[in-house]
Amino acid sequence: MQHEATRSATDRIVFFNRHSGQEETEAVYGEAFLKWTYQSAVGRLALHALAKRALFSRWYGWRMDQPASRAKVAPFVEKYGLNEAEFALPTADFPTFNAFFSRALQPTARPIDAAPESLVFPADGRHLLIPQLNEPVDFWVKGLRFDVAALLRDEALTRRFAGGSMLISRLCPVDYHRFHFPCAGVPSEARRLDGPLFSVSPLALRARPSILWENVRYLTELDAGDGGRVLYLEIGATCVGAVRQTYRPGVAVAKGEEKGLFLFGGSSVITLFEAGRVDWDNDLRRCSARGMELYARMGERVGRLQGAAS
Repeated sequence: MQHEATRSATDRIVFFNRHSGQEETEAVYGEAFLKWTYQSAVGRLALHALAKRALFSRWYGWRMDQPASRAKVAPFVEKYGLNEAEFALPTADFPTFNAFFSRALQPTARPIDAAPESLVFPADGRHLLIPQLNEPVDFWVKGLRFDVAALLRDEALTRRFAGGSMLISRLCPVDYHRFHFPCAGVPSEARRLDGPLFSVSPLALRARPSILWENVRYLTELDAGDGGRVLYLEIGATCVGAVRQTYRPGVAVAKGEEKGLFLFGGSSVITLFEAGRVDWDNDLRRCSARGMELYARMGERVGRLQGAAS
């Protein structure tokens, strides 16, 4: 049985918006295609034959890199009501849809919470918290247990983060698609873990929640000093043309500093923290306990990192 907070008879995707203080319904990009792919027998055949494969996503990413794709930018901005004042470039200046999709923002568009001990959201999007990784959750299917060992493919890391906590940050195509560090530290090189490219929409996750630990992903370890170790994973998905890292491995980063970007497609960022390291904010705790995502933006406080410099 699906959780009532995130599923209704019409398959609406409902989340809580931190800014409006209201529950809102997500406008799903490509909703009809997603429902056909994940909820029909013929669609599931097409999914396994084509949509989950890297060749399909590379082809779609290539299309979004063509000059003709710029014609999609203005209608997309208008349809989804994006705030053009945040963009680092005027809408008319983007040469392709991918250039628009992976756009930078004005420096003041995403202020970083200034408290030294605060932890911030790593990306714009809809966020879910697993406060203890060994406990079941009721997000997409009731009683789901997240397979951390399959996600990490590393016995030592799996043991180290046993009993820790996890933040799942889901980016929709309408979101700002650069991702950032949630705290200061020294990052390792990103390590690629191969897998398929299923969609990460809740419509897909309801049918196959294991997508989050099956899809191709990139794993980075962040040494946060007194704040412990943090694991950072970018999850690939259908039609994600590429995941690009823009940080320098081994060089200290500040909280909120850019780590990289996604090209076309919705995707997810997952961050893991050692047991007892984070005092999570109450609104995120409450929403996640209901199986409902919390919408918040990169740079906003998500909790307090225990042991971080104060």
